Amino acid sequence: MKKLFFVLTIIATIPMLAQQNLERSMVNVTGEGVVKVEPDEVLIKSRIEHEGSSAAEVKKQNDEVVNKVIKYLKSQNIDEKDIKTEYINLNKRYDYNDKSYSYVANQAISIRLADLKDYEKIMKGLLENGLNRIDGIQFKSSEMEKYEKEARKIAVLDAQNRARELAQPLGQDIGKAVSISEMDYNSFQPVYRMDAAVEMSAAKGSEQTIAPGELEIKIKVNVGFELK
Repeated sequence: MKKLFFVLTIIATIPMLAQQNLERSMVNVTGEGVVKVEPDEVLIKSRIEHEGSSAAEVKKQNDEVVNKVIKYLKSQNIDEKDIKTEYINLNKRYDYNDKSYSYVANQAISIRLADLKDYEKIMKGLLENGLNRIDGIQFKSSEMEKYEKEARKIAVLDAQNRARELAQPLGQDIGKAVSISEMDYNSFQPVYRMDAAVEMSAAKGSEQTIAPGELEIKIKVNVGFELK
């Protein structure tokens, strides 16, 4: 006669570690790091645009000006890698006032100047070669990564100081950081219309039309510290 064996399996529910321990007390702060540097390069965000009744004609006009602009930039020893086409569009536009259609061709080109002293000369040449719109002028540093790292370090230390300032009046202190995250930071870039730039250029002649000043590199971080 065969003997039957029964195995009784006891399943125990093990509470999660987070439920076994008391919740950790924390202080969360935002730190900011700012580094100011003198810009040494400029990014010109330009656009060439033509409008007319014929799609083929406005595209031809636009292509001719683009070709002239690129040739001019190369003649000024601007490296090809610093001349970038951002987009090319050909659109049909409806005028609700006279109920007619027109075509608009535009091409956006970003131009990086590695030397700020060339700005006035290059802008004048772009105007003379048919460029008819500037969408933005952005001053930059060739060592942005280096300064961003410096600003990031300042931001983390600023967060640490802020956390201590919050804890000390309560007779407490902070421990190690348990969470760190960097916040997005968006800076505003001015927009210039080319018709205004033409008038300004004509009025001022060869006078300086920009004052780069200081470039502000700002980093913000959120940091959570243990509260002791």
